[in-house]
Amino acid sequence: MYRGFTLLVLLPGLILCQQPSNPPAQPGVLADQNQNDDKESKRLFGIVPNFRTSPSLQNYEPLSVKEKFSIASQDAWDRGTLILSAAFAGEAQLTKQEPSFGQGAAGYGRYIGTTYAGYVIGDYMTEGVFPSLLKQDPRYFRKGKGGGLARLGYACGQIFWTHKDNGGTQFNYSEVVGNSVAVAISQAYYPDTRDVPDAISALGTQLGVDMTSNILKEFWPEISRKFSRKHDSK
Repeated sequence: MYRGFTLLVLLPGLILCQQPSNPPAQPGVLADQNQNDDKESKRLFGIVPNFRTSPSLQNYEPLSVKEKFSIASQDAWDRGTLILSAAFAGEAQLTKQEPSFGQGAAGYGRYIGTTYAGYVIGDYMTEGVFPSLLKQDPRYFRKGKGGGLARLGYACGQIFWTHKDNGGTQFNYSEVVGNSVAVAISQAYYPDTRDVPDAISALGTQLGVDMTSNILKEFWPEISRKFSRKHDSK
């Protein structure tokens, strides 16, 4: 169902070479995020959606149900999600991961449709439906300071531990249960991978992809500045 990023392997080495930075003094509210597009890129590397990252937990304010579903919609229907779906669909077709889909344009259409559907369902389950029901915050709050290993551990840990609307913390049911539901739904349109081991593998892969996304979000200011310096030096 889901495909992992090569960055899952490459990022830790890249990240630990970065110098820690101080977090911007930005409130962690959705309105402020939307007003600071120049400081907080909405797409990592111009592709990966980044609508639910908050620079810090300073002046924390919870999101309304409407705002949670707004974030889910931004991620689900962003052009970057479609681009990623197209790329992973191509990989899946090349390796014939769903033989019944076939090859050629028709087969690729089935691959990209089901891949994109998986992203959309997963985004709404983990960022809209379950955060609203469980009163959990779907945003990723950047640590932004400390050593590379500490920040890496923080980013990975946010997959399993998240913030609640009341300011406390809790096991990240929205991420784990939400993705589990998305994987269960996918069994209806993946005829060749409907058994339990395939479902467990799909869930593990999606959690790994989301963890990689968190790592990118945590270190994006440093990565972005590094790329900007290289561009300016040309």
